[in-house]
Amino acid sequence: MKKMPQVLIVEDEPAIAELIAVNLRHNGLQPIWAEDGDSAQREIDAVLPDVILLDWMLPGQSGLALARKWRADSRSKSVPIIMLTARGDEPDKVAGLDAGADDYITKPFSTQELLARIRAVLRRRAPEQVNDSVAQGELVLDAATHRVTYQGRALKIGPTEFKLLHFFMKHAERVHSRAQLLDKVWGDHVFIEERTVDVHVKRLREALGAAGVMVETVRGAGYRFTSQPPALLQA
Repeated sequence: MKKMPQVLIVEDEPAIAELIAVNLRHNGLQPIWAEDGDSAQREIDAVLPDVILLDWMLPGQSGLALARKWRADSRSKSVPIIMLTARGDEPDKVAGLDAGADDYITKPFSTQELLARIRAVLRRRAPEQVNDSVAQGELVLDAATHRVTYQGRALKIGPTEFKLLHFFMKHAERVHSRAQLLDKVWGDHVFIEERTVDVHVKRLREALGAAGVMVETVRGAGYRFTSQPPALLQA
């Protein structure tokens, strides 16, 4: 019998948590409720969920702090996180994505939208399972060990940036629009905004350090990865 995907709901308002849980059960998902960061951590320590629905405003640690903590932990870093919050301004969305969230949904939201976004992040987990290695110039990515090195030195790169870099390196010298990157890296039927791509490209460049110039912005078109940009050759 196929295991139902497990969804950890981190929400301090019982009425909202119960409403979400009922709808998840009716749609073949197994909800687990945690009312704060401590209880959520206990659930994660016991059984790693397939998706985390994370409220921004929580007693004790905020959702942002928890997202950063779970992204920094090797065990939980690849679990998709959807932020649930009443804070809908663009700077708040960017802050949530920067903290490590895969998606962001603003309260109030429809049940159908929430379910669609959960299904989207569950689908996007499959393409992550790659086991090849690829090299461009002195930049080397080993997908099997999830390591990236530049000039022999290890680089620290987050899970989403790792997938983005893997795609760039496998398709070097081609220009990819933001919409194409969302489709190829994040997956089909993505509901997040194209702005998300810009946030992750910025983070990828920062993680790459001197090699960040290999990710080029093509004005009006998108992004291109090149193994021999002029700026790198002159360095």
